[in-house]
Parts: sequence; structure tokens; C-alpha cells
Amino acid sequence: MRQHLATIIIPTHGRGLVDITSRVQENVAASGIALGIATLFVRHTSASLLIQENADPAVRSDLERFFARLVPDGDPLFRHQDEGPDDMPAHVRAALTTVNLAVPVKGGVLALGTWQGIYLWEHRTQGHRREVMLHVLGEP
Repeated sequence: MRQHLATIIIPTHGRGLVDITSRVQENVAASGIALGIATLFVRHTSASLLIQENADPAVRSDLERFFARLVPDGDPLFRHQDEGPDDMPAHVRAALTTVNLAVPVKGGVLALGTWQGIYLWEHRTQGHRREVMLHVLGEP
């Protein structure tokens, strides 16, 4: 059994989904692990990880519009606004999604479905430098 740990830095340009599939796959390949599991963890409270369709960009914009309706910026319900009107909504969006994912590795590649991609979802309106920890565990 082998393990590999890497930190993937993802610059964002503000709210939206960033496809990180190829960056994750590069690190999985570098691990030398052919059969196992890749676990990802985003080290932030206002961003999340998502496996979602990678073919039609309308899916990503539809998700963004849905969350804008569900958790609007500046909602008077929220008292926590230390970093602006998008601060608490970003935390709620992260809480409603997830900060960690597990993807099987088979043949040295991520065993994603045909239309699946791995995304970092930036929930803040301003760009940030996000860190995603990748742990790959398995056999060569």
C-alpha cells in the first residue's frame, strides 16, 4: 500500500465553478498509484468541491443562479458580514455542498463517469487563492 499527498493551488476569479479535473488527474498520475482512492479536501470555509457535468456549461450557470436565489447576498437574516455582504452567504453555500470528495482510482486514472468533472466552487464574489489537499491511497 502506498500513499501520496499533494497540495493543489487553485486561483479563482470570483464566484463560480473552476474545473480542476486535469490538475487532480496529473497529481494522481504522479503518485504512481494504479488502484485505490483519491480523497480531496478544500481548506476553506467559503469554497467547496463538487462532481458535476463537464459537457454543458449551462449546468454550471444554472447551479449558480439556483444558489443565488437560495442564498442571496446581503440577506438581512445574516449578522456575520465581516468581509462584506457575500461573506455569510458563501459560508452557507459551502455548508450546503461539501468540502471533501472521494473518487476511485483505476488504471492510474480517476474513475469518473463520462460526463463528470471535479470542480472547485468559489462562493465569494472576489477571487481567491484556494488550496485543495489531495491524498491518494492504493497500490502501484
